[in-house]
Amino acid sequence: MLNTLVTSKTRVRLLVKFFINAANNGHLRGLADEFNESTNSIRKELNNLSEAGYLNRVTVQNKINYEANTKHPLFGTLQNLVFHYLGLPTIIEMILERMGIVEQIYIVGDYARGIDSGTIEVVIVGQQLNKEYLDQLEGKIEKVIERKVQFYFKQKDEDLSGLIIYENS
Repeated sequence: MLNTLVTSKTRVRLLVKFFINAANNGHLRGLADEFNESTNSIRKELNNLSEAGYLNRVTVQNKINYEANTKHPLFGTLQNLVFHYLGLPTIIEMILERMGIVEQIYIVGDYARGIDSGTIEVVIVGQQLNKEYLDQLEGKIEKVIERKVQFYFKQKDEDLSGLIIYENS
């Protein structure tokens, strides 16, 4: 969906990097290494996104860091678009369907850091979860979102870090 709307693969990767998690940031050379692309192609897209107001430039010790502009009127829309591109609403919906009492769902690993590696690591927090259902669900989700998914289970009292994509209030 996003890759048909935005034809530049580099721009799509940058949108995922910065809009999956507003805490993500990066600088030119680091992003070029991370994406295994030339600094020129990264610079061009960073400049375009910055000039449009989607990214902020922040100077830190002679380096220009980039981060999502959370005050931009389209920030929420872009973040929602990235979430849908990655299939996160589908993952949440399919987990909640028959999983049991889910307290939280986290994204950890590469995707929490904004790296579109192809494998989404999902942590499900809850009591009395239907783990057999999840074994069947993994293959179904992968076909729908066209990415590999790995599930992990945690208890509420365990130390958790990652990107919360669902929380039962």
